[in-house]
Amino acid sequence: MTLWFVFALMTVAAIFAVLWPLSRGSSAQAGGSEAVVYKDQLAEIDRDVAAGLIGLSEAEAARVEIGRRLLAAADGERNQPAHANLGLRRASAVVALVGLPIAAVTFYLALGSPRLGDFPLASRTRMADASQPLENMVAQVEAHLEKNPTDGRGWTVLAPVLVRLGRVDDAVRAYRNVIQHAGDSAERRSDLGEALVIRAGGVVTAEAKGEFERAVAQNADDPRASYFLGLAAEQDGRKADAAAIWRAMLSKAPADAPWRALIEAALTRVGAPVPPALSDDAMAAARDMNEADRGTMVRGMVDRLAARLKQDGSDVEGWLRLVRAYMVMGERDKATSARTEARQAVAGDAERLRQLNEGLKNLGLDG
Repeated sequence: MTLWFVFALMTVAAIFAVLWPLSRGSSAQAGGSEAVVYKDQLAEIDRDVAAGLIGLSEAEAARVEIGRRLLAAADGERNQPAHANLGLRRASAVVALVGLPIAAVTFYLALGSPRLGDFPLASRTRMADASQPLENMVAQVEAHLEKNPTDGRGWTVLAPVLVRLGRVDDAVRAYRNVIQHAGDSAERRSDLGEALVIRAGGVVTAEAKGEFERAVAQNADDPRASYFLGLAAEQDGRKADAAAIWRAMLSKAPADAPWRALIEAALTRVGAPVPPALSDDAMAAARDMNEADRGTMVRGMVDRLAARLKQDGSDVEGWLRLVRAYMVMGERDKATSARTEARQAVAGDAERLRQLNEGLKNLGLDG
């Protein structure tokens, strides 16, 4: 209310500033008319004649000249009537008193936001600034969540940042709030389980294992939950169970899965052979097979690859896949024989031979 009162005073001041010059112009024009001046001069000549200051001939000549000027001034006033000036002033006053407020309101309604609610200063100061330190932004989000503890989206944003900052206990609490207020899912259960593993220094505790089991129950193909369940089996001394979990993951995974290298390293760690990567069509065919049938299928693929390379030995990538398959199946003598055949097949091409040797080196079979 006080703000609108101030605006009203400012409007009145603006209107007064417009009307003031008009009122001054009107009074100045009334008091400074040329006709009045010339009439005063005629009266003054009469007084000078009576006092003997000028002669009759000079007085008459002065009267004639002043009379001529008086007639000219009277003609000018008839050409610009006083009531016309008065009408103009009245029109200006009306515009100032009525037109200015109407124009101001019209522009405000068109360009302003009269229905926009108040934006308190406290809310403006809480707005995140991307240029400020991460800790400050986290503090602002936490302050918001203290007042809005059911904001699931806020907890979803905050939880991974807390992990990054090393505040794992707070991250565990945040992930629990995510599940409670944003909904349950396999990914969120895996997030919580991984945070629990981090808090335990890399150990898959019973609590964390429970979260991963809930994730797999919702999505059997969740790679993160499956990996940690295999890790839990390894940590419990059940390496065969861990290898079975991880081999099952690789049998369903695409050849370019980003976590394939992690699973292969885990299988190597527990002493299990790593199955070769299959094409998408082969994976689709192997998905419903048991372990024995899947092994038979892989053996058939390896034999077909070897037969093809004996006919066309220029395929360096094919030779490397064959050598790797033999090593994965534990047939190192066949891998060594394939290495020798590959070098003989590409001996006439220096570039292919270089690529082959580099690949063999990466496989650990460059002797």
